[in-house]
Amino acid sequence: MSLLVIAPILFPLLAALGYAVFGWRAVTAWLGAGAAAGSLGCAVALAVATTAQPRTALSGLLRADALSAFMLIVIGVVALLAALAGPAYMAAELAAGRTGPRATRRYGILTQAFVAAMAVAVLAASLGVLWVAVEATTILTAFLVGHRRTRQAVEAAWKYVVICSVGITLALLGVVLTHYAALRAGVPAAGALDWAVLSGDAAGLDPGVMRTAVVLLVLGFGTKAGLAPMHAWLPDAYGQTPGPVSALMSGVLLSVAFYAILRVKVIADVALGAGFTRTLLIIAALASLSVSAALLLAQRDYIRMIAYSSIEHMGLVALGAAIGSRLAMAAVLLHILGHGLGKSVLFLSSGHIRQAFGSSRIAAVGGLASRAPLLAGAFGLGLLALTGMPPFSLFASELGIARAGFTAGFGWAVAAALALTLVIGAGVLSGGRRMLLGAPPPGGAAIRLTRASAVPLIAGLVACAVLGVAAGPLRPLLEAAATMAGATP
Repeated sequence: MSLLVIAPILFPLLAALGYAVFGWRAVTAWLGAGAAAGSLGCAVALAVATTAQPRTALSGLLRADALSAFMLIVIGVVALLAALAGPAYMAAELAAGRTGPRATRRYGILTQAFVAAMAVAVLAASLGVLWVAVEATTILTAFLVGHRRTRQAVEAAWKYVVICSVGITLALLGVVLTHYAALRAGVPAAGALDWAVLSGDAAGLDPGVMRTAVVLLVLGFGTKAGLAPMHAWLPDAYGQTPGPVSALMSGVLLSVAFYAILRVKVIADVALGAGFTRTLLIIAALASLSVSAALLLAQRDYIRMIAYSSIEHMGLVALGAAIGSRLAMAAVLLHILGHGLGKSVLFLSSGHIRQAFGSSRIAAVGGLASRAPLLAGAFGLGLLALTGMPPFSLFASELGIARAGFTAGFGWAVAAALALTLVIGAGVLSGGRRMLLGAPPPGGAAIRLTRASAVPLIAGLVACAVLGVAAGPLRPLLEAAATMAGATP
């Protein structure tokens, strides 16, 4: 069982080693997909094994419970879609001369190390190990943001590093204060940052110290989760990152950072009462939705448009976590999975669109439906999924969050959030309409999507739709994970 806990980390690390030794070739290009499939299989096995009882490994440094197993499934699914799209995407980059053999080797190593770091983050048994893993994702993705080595890519990478470093420093201060509060409460030093120990002894933690620590932790990890006011790195980073990496960053990294907030919330709710963290999350949620709505109304760049919608969805996740009921937390987890699937489809398809048109400007992409019907269909359905249209799972999860909010007495916050999502949806669909149905540029030829490129797009959309209609097999895991996330009756 210990090997099963470690395996989701080992698979991508072995793939990274393969890229380091053999480089990016026709055969090794599929190492990432194999590693993702292996990690996903282990995540499913862990989900079955940990629904009743957590499992530990490496002398207690790693721990798998229902919540971390669910997050591993999210990581595995999105990593598999991104890895399936990677070979065709990088082949097109090589053919166009936008990258070279050394860059593709570096891409393979860094993406697999990035997936491994996220797996460590959700399997970490302590707040300290989780912080180290999240910091590792910052370092690894900084090189991926600057992959193209253009002036815009380097500027975006530096902006990403600076803003996320500020956030992760705030989180470090929160970790230090939490450790201090635990020691003052008589918690043994060996377990002063352990999730299980802190949750059990949270009632004895100093409230004054913990208030400051929780604010710092929510702000710090909220920076990586794309929550306002520390969201500014998102559009620039996604605008320069290769499409498969953008899918990983938006579809998984944001959720992994929010996973850290969920773990902090469990401790804070006992130490300070549920109201303190709830207030912080509601403020962050409504601020994020407001920022997203304001910036999407007149957006002229389709990649930035998708990036700003990530802020919206993290705001909805924060709102559901603030409500905190069993229905709300289950809906939050379902939203995290549905968002990962939908965003993967959108960023993978937008990467192909940018390769075909050479621009991320909405005005430069017209008549996509006539020039590339399959690509246009995937992109258009992805936008519908993103805006919460049925039958996609985001409709079911948003409905669950709304129902839970009205039932728990937070109707005013839910009403404000719904109004803002309508504005956001109008902005997203307006931009999508201009791309799909607008006048095509003169002399434009038909764009063909290869089978290897189409498979992850279709698979992501089908999975997102199936989850929206029947999430039955996931129900026991969602309920167990919601309990681990501190859901109230």
